[in-house]
This record gives sequence, structure tokens and C-alpha cells, in this order.
Amino acid sequence: MDAASGTTTAASGAPGSKRLPREVWVLVAANFVIAAGFGLVAPALPTFARSFDVSVTAASIVVSAFAVARLVFAPAAGRLVTMLGEQKIYLVGISIVAVTTGACAFAAEYWQLVVFRGVGGIGSTMFTVSAIALLIRLTPPHLRGRASGLWGTGFLLGNVMGPLLGGGLLTISLRAPFLVYAGALFVAVFIVWWFLRHSTLAARSTDDKAPTITVRQALRHKAYIAAMSSSFANGWAVFGVRVSLVPLFVTEVLRRDDAFAGTALAVFAAGNVVMLLVSGRLADTLGRKPIVLGGLLVSAGGTIWVGLTDTVLTFMIATVVAGLGAGLLAPPMQATVADVIGSDGRGGPVLATFQMSADIGAVLGPIVAGLLADQLSYGVAFAVTGALCLVAALVWLPAPETLPKAESSADDETVSVAVQESR
Repeated sequence: MDAASGTTTAASGAPGSKRLPREVWVLVAANFVIAAGFGLVAPALPTFARSFDVSVTAASIVVSAFAVARLVFAPAAGRLVTMLGEQKIYLVGISIVAVTTGACAFAAEYWQLVVFRGVGGIGSTMFTVSAIALLIRLTPPHLRGRASGLWGTGFLLGNVMGPLLGGGLLTISLRAPFLVYAGALFVAVFIVWWFLRHSTLAARSTDDKAPTITVRQALRHKAYIAAMSSSFANGWAVFGVRVSLVPLFVTEVLRRDDAFAGTALAVFAAGNVVMLLVSGRLADTLGRKPIVLGGLLVSAGGTIWVGLTDTVLTFMIATVVAGLGAGLLAPPMQATVADVIGSDGRGGPVLATFQMSADIGAVLGPIVAGLLADQLSYGVAFAVTGALCLVAALVWLPAPETLPKAESSADDETVSVAVQESR
């Protein structure tokens, strides 16, 4: 950092450097705050929805409403990132989620809760796409797995702390977690604005000659298609079924109180944290593909096992296994998409499409799994979810490895080169 100007240079992100840019750590810190707030709301949301005297399926729709809005607005978010820059869209997106989350605390009827969560989804996709785009631009190719792991770790550490505190807040009021989450989001806005306001590395690129990577080009690469398939399965399992069904499974099958649901989500997140940093480093050395395949298989086994448990001990063990699998999967999957785009490419729409695959899973997962739980059993719902991870693993088998070779990582391939190599 330049002591005179307070601006950050790109030295730490130079090719061959083993140090991540300082700006990456800012995103990690903000992710922690955002996730801690999300962890407050996650155990409360299904129960809060059920307090309006609705079915399990209707309670799951509240979770899906957030993802539906993310899905619908994702293409526009990708274009906004390309046109206006990552930082601006990031800050506006988090602010929208903060306001709508606070509004959820004052919902008087079920439909109001659905609307507020839906509008919040618009802001969520804005800051998610912009954060990943900024992370890709800030990080050298040979450190992408590590950066993705750290970024995910910030989110998961927040998820470990959030549900624990959220479970305690539930004893006060079902509405209290929403107010605390809104405050945490405004803290995240301040963190990013304050520490990146003078950064030259994070500033929006003014190079009009930078290549714009289209979705059509990206779809020619088998690795991108494979990443979308695993993102769909992960979105279904982690952002959909885990949030909507695990709290209900805890209360209705294991017969534990609502506060324990927060503990269960925290245990899942802890399993993620254990694997994220290890996974990121392995993805930068062994390659993206083998680590993704391992993550999908472990995640599938753990998820299916959760639905078969009938004691607290076996449930907790299965939850840890599922969390380990999800943690193993995330960094190499995101690094693969970054490899396809390349550091010099403008890939807002490509990132948005990748994010949409997770959101489609998060939309369909709670609804389909909720119907299966209502009509058949929780075991069937979790078994179908695990099976989707196995299908995604099959899609990955013919995909090429995208980890850049050490001698060419300084130049970084763009998607046009990657597409030619995959033909």
C-alpha cells in the first residue's frame, strides 16, 4: 500500500506471486459479515413462514422466492457489472438486501414475507455476481483456487457463527434475526466502501480493448457446462434443501427444538470450513476436475445419509460429511469458471449464467423436496437431492482440466483459446 496516497498496487497479485492482493482479504471479511447475518435468518425463515399457518411446501416457497428473484434478475446483473463496474453494483446490491431483510421483520402476512424475500433476491444476485467478477479480476490464475477457498471460508465461518446466535435470537422472537441481519449487511457495505475506495487494483478497468466473453462462447467449453451442472446440484442441495428442509427435519423427525436447527446448520457450515482452504490449494496443484469429482461424491453420500438418520448423533455425523463434500466442491468449481473467462476477459453475463444454474437448483430444490417430504418422506427428498450430485459427477467425466500450466499462467488463457483447445 502506498503510504502517501493510500492506494493499493497490483504487486501482490503479480504473476508468480504467492501472496493474494489485499483487496481479496477485504472481500473475504465482507463475506464473513454477510454470511453471519444470513446464518441468523436461515434457521428462523422456515419456522417464521410456518407461523402464518401454512404447509411445509408453502414454507419452502419463501426460500425459493429469494432464489427466483435472483434467477430472473441475473442476466441484468451481469450486464450491469460489465457496464458500471463491480464495486458499484456490489454496494448497491448489499444495500437492497439490507433494506428488504429489515422489512421482513415487520411482515404481517405470509404474502408480504414472500414479496420482501423476493425483492431481496434482486440485490443478492447483484452483489454475488459482482463479487465473483471482482475476485476473478483481482486474483492471478495460479492462486484462483486458494482465493475461492478463502472467499468461501469467509462465508462459511459466518455461517458457523450466525446460526448459533440466530438460535438464541429465536428464543426472543422469530422476527429478531431479520433486524440483526439487516444491520450486519450495512456493516458489510461500509467495510467494502471504506477499504476499496482508494484502491487502483479494484478500480473499474477503462481498457475498451479487453475481450468480452459471451455466454455462447463459454457454452462451447465442456468444463463450463460441467461447472453449471455441479452448481445446479449444489444450489439445490445447499442453498435450497438444506435451508428449507433441515430445520423442519430437526423439529418434525428428530423432535428437537427450533434452536437446535441453528446448531445443525452451523455443523454443516463447520464441515465446509474444514475443507475449503484445503480444497482451494489442492485445486491449484492437482487440478480442478479431480477435486470437484471428489466433492460431488462425498456430498451425495452425506446428503442421502441425512435423510436416513433417526438419531441426533447419526444426523450430526451425516451433516458433517455433507458439509465436507460441499466444501471440497466449491473452490475448484468457481476456479474452473474463472479459468474459462480469463483474468482479462469481461465475463459478467457468463458469471451470471453460472450463478443462474445454482439459483435454478435453489428454486426447484425446496419446492420439489418439500412436495416429496409432504407426500412421501424426508428420506426420499434427501435421496433425490443426493442423486443429483451423482448425475453432476457424470457430466464432469468428459470435461477437460482447466488449471493453467505454470509456464503460461502469467498470460492466462481467455475463453476463446480454451474453446479452441476443447474442440
